[in-house]
Amino acid sequence: MANFNLNKVMLGGRLATQPELKQTQSGIAVTSFLVAVNRPKAKDGENAADFINVTAWREQAEFVDKYFDKGNSIFIEGTINTRTWTDKDGGKRKETEVIAQRVSFVDSKGETHSDTYVPESYTAPAMEDIDGDLPF
Repeated sequence: MANFNLNKVMLGGRLATQPELKQTQSGIAVTSFLVAVNRPKAKDGENAADFINVTAWREQAEFVDKYFDKGNSIFIEGTINTRTWTDKDGGKRKETEVIAQRVSFVDSKGETHSDTYVPESYTAPAMEDIDGDLPF
């Protein structure tokens, strides 16, 4: 059977923090923010949400900073990235975040901007033919 790897995330929620555009030392635009995604109601009727770290780079970062504010609905397609490091006290740290590849508006409020930003350099991954029998 062919080796199959896929890292694709789709999130729809609200910005829980205000995006803040920053620049790396080499001048690359980056912004990080939290997206709150509601879970289905639990049996006890309680609502719950997951708060997911999202990072947008370059043109996506500038787009998010220009058009989105805390509380706005947002749709993100991207990939999961996990980083590990040792902090200044010697403790091991781990962070999981979504790297945004495509950012879209959800609410229709008569905006005059485009509905979706996809960078020119982004190409959707092509699915390769799968050797062997499919399991269904």
